[in-house]
Amino acid sequence: MPIHHLMIGTWTPPGAIFTVAFDDEKLTLELVHRTPIPEDEPISWMTFDHAKKNIYGAAMKKWSSFAVKSPTDILHEVSHPIGGDPQAASPDTNTRAIFLLAAKQPPYAVYCNPFYNHAGYGNVFQVSPTGMLASNKQNYPYSPQTGIHGMVFDPTETYLYSADLTGNAIWTHHKRTNGTVELVSHLPAPAPGDHPRWVAMHPSGQYLYVLMEAGNRLCEYVIDPTTRCPVYTHHSFPLIPPGIRTHDPETGKGLYRSDVCAVSFSGKYMFASARANKFDLTGYVAAFRLRDCGSIERQLCLMPTPTSGGHSNAVSPCDWSDEWVAITDDQEGWVEMYRWTDEVLHRVARVRIPEPGFGMNAIWYD
Repeated sequence: MPIHHLMIGTWTPPGAIFTVAFDDEKLTLELVHRTPIPEDEPISWMTFDHAKKNIYGAAMKKWSSFAVKSPTDILHEVSHPIGGDPQAASPDTNTRAIFLLAAKQPPYAVYCNPFYNHAGYGNVFQVSPTGMLASNKQNYPYSPQTGIHGMVFDPTETYLYSADLTGNAIWTHHKRTNGTVELVSHLPAPAPGDHPRWVAMHPSGQYLYVLMEAGNRLCEYVIDPTTRCPVYTHHSFPLIPPGIRTHDPETGKGLYRSDVCAVSFSGKYMFASARANKFDLTGYVAAFRLRDCGSIERQLCLMPTPTSGGHSNAVSPCDWSDEWVAITDDQEGWVEMYRWTDEVLHRVARVRIPEPGFGMNAIWYD
């Protein structure tokens, strides 16, 4: 089919889910539907369930659940408060639902991470027979300093890896058959200023990739076959141009913060992105070639994005080929489609949606 639909959320209220259509023959992107959702529950990160019949959202102080009947028929069913620390769900704290990961194997639990203060617990939700978020099954502890921003399962969904940005560490948990998890290990990041934000896993299960937000680099880890814990290979790759000014000379604050990494459908490539902290600077997108085992063979490109990326600049490869990669930004509200051919990344279509906070991650429906 030449038409593919993607759904996208917003960083700020009013909450809405935007459906865009990409025509891979005409090379066009257009907004086809705006689904109103609870206005005080904008979705900064969303994901599908294993069957793409439900969308789960990280929505301010809530975890939200939507039934998806078609690209334009999306129904809010329920929202649950952040669990764990009693102060996390309070309107008086800055704790925010930031990320969730839906299991693709039974019992199809959903794993959720809050961020900022009072974010020391992960939340595990069981789902109803239709896939709706049903109830909080477990609040498992990390540490009081923790702020998890990304997680990934190994291919068997036996081990869960978490990137702890504020705690500057990588956590490994074992998933029990009932969907709950237990701690295996806690591994500090290679450098004090790295701040792991995102993790991706190769389909072989042998390599884990950890994106460092403040370090602005991608670090390669091999998975110990006995413990299933990551071991740093001491191979890292830049996500902003080497030699570029990285800190504001007046304030000392960082000018860039890396965002997301994702492996392509075939497992032969990986894409990663970085954002700029000033609107007059650009973000960057990088591509890597991976060996069959999952180790990084080489970095293929590092190119600027049209804007800083704002809070976003999230890369989203399609899930049926290596050809299409969507990138969103909330500086100006663009969704852009890139084509990956002959190991060259080039933009083929874009659409701007000038809505408040628009441009969080894009998820591919079809």
